[in-house]
Amino acid sequence: MEIQGMEFQSPLDKRRTRLTMVLYTPGQSSGYPKNKVKDGIRFHFLGGGNEVGNVGCIIEDSTGTRVLIDYGLAPTKPPKYPDQSPPISDAIITHSHIDHIGMVPWLTQFNNVRLHGTSLTESVSEIMWRDTYKVSKIEGYPLTWDKRDLEYALDSWVSHDYNEWFNIGAWKCRLHRAGHMPGAAMVEIETPTHRILWSGDLDTRDSPNTIGAKPVKCDILCLEATYGGKTHPDRKEEELRFVSAVKKIVERGGLALIPAFASGRGQDILRILHREAPHLNVHYDGMGTRLTRKWFENSEHIKDIETFEKVWKWTKKISSKSDRKKALQADVIVTTSGMLDGGPALWYLNRLKNDMANGILLTGYQAENSGGRKLLEEGKLNIFGNLTKIELDVEQFQLSNHAGHDELCNFALACSPKNMILFHAPEESRNVIFSELSEKIKIHLPVNGASIHINS
Repeated sequence: MEIQGMEFQSPLDKRRTRLTMVLYTPGQSSGYPKNKVKDGIRFHFLGGGNEVGNVGCIIEDSTGTRVLIDYGLAPTKPPKYPDQSPPISDAIITHSHIDHIGMVPWLTQFNNVRLHGTSLTESVSEIMWRDTYKVSKIEGYPLTWDKRDLEYALDSWVSHDYNEWFNIGAWKCRLHRAGHMPGAAMVEIETPTHRILWSGDLDTRDSPNTIGAKPVKCDILCLEATYGGKTHPDRKEEELRFVSAVKKIVERGGLALIPAFASGRGQDILRILHREAPHLNVHYDGMGTRLTRKWFENSEHIKDIETFEKVWKWTKKISSKSDRKKALQADVIVTTSGMLDGGPALWYLNRLKNDMANGILLTGYQAENSGGRKLLEEGKLNIFGNLTKIELDVEQFQLSNHAGHDELCNFALACSPKNMILFHAPEESRNVIFSELSEKIKIHLPVNGASIHINS
């Protein structure tokens, strides 16, 4: 899921009951098996097994090698947390979205945990964690780690290039491009008995800023299935439909407000607008401006970095209150948060809502109970504590960086696994893929807090 920073509503509702701290007991786990693995591979999902987001999975074999892949939280209200991790020495982080990285600082409280990932994931993690911590204080929701843990986590990174083998216990591991966003990785694990491929969040299609994932032959494929049963529109056609909607708003004298995720989606939109409508006056605000600077420090992860440099020079970056006021005279404002749960987007919308020439263009998934979902379904939005009717034109576009159903199935078949685990998906999405591929691949459907043992 393309859940990123947690720029939720900034003012705390005083009537809200303040939540107590989540208490994890160090060195203990919530239901993780105490018995050793005698043969084969054990997969134990702490979160993300039978749900979207909140990902965390322990993989262990008979050598005693144990790895945690991702450790996120679901930014619901209040956030949802994965089960407590057992003691580990190594965790592999696929990418820096909050539902994959949000709980990682807790790991470093009690153990000398090495965090493995790409250089861009490492670089962006600090911004994501600091934003998560800030919002937890503002919103009053529980968080199991503090600033001290964050600092420990930042010192725990070991970054790896794509296709670079590294060792964890008795296993060899390497990262491959996942296509989901710049720096996102699939994880290939070679154990004494099996070759495992963990997809992370996956897209086999090229997007404006990164290259799509390529299949890797394996014995066991752990495949995210977020969009199982769903077909994305043609990417190029959807981009052109989006640009056409922007132009329509501008031509009638309005301003196009584009809420966008901070890491990946916002930068994609800037590149699309620069390519298709370079005459427009486009401003960029929110956490994405800071994250983009990290992109340039890790430019090897960005497709055609020279073009993106031109895009970034063309884009007007907002860094002050006066810049925001000037941006109200622009053609387009791209800003966080992508689901209209907070960030500068609400500030702008509060000032644009009374001019019917303006419009709102949503560019991705709008989670249940999010501001964007409420706007689509009810035409209302909570702005600074007030439920406000929004009469502006609102359109939604499918610019997802997750693979659709056909891409997922084709990818799975190309990997030629004997066994496949479908995770990070609602039940209906997993079931559609199961129905299509179960005669060709043995498919396992994980449940959080339960183990899957594969020995074949």
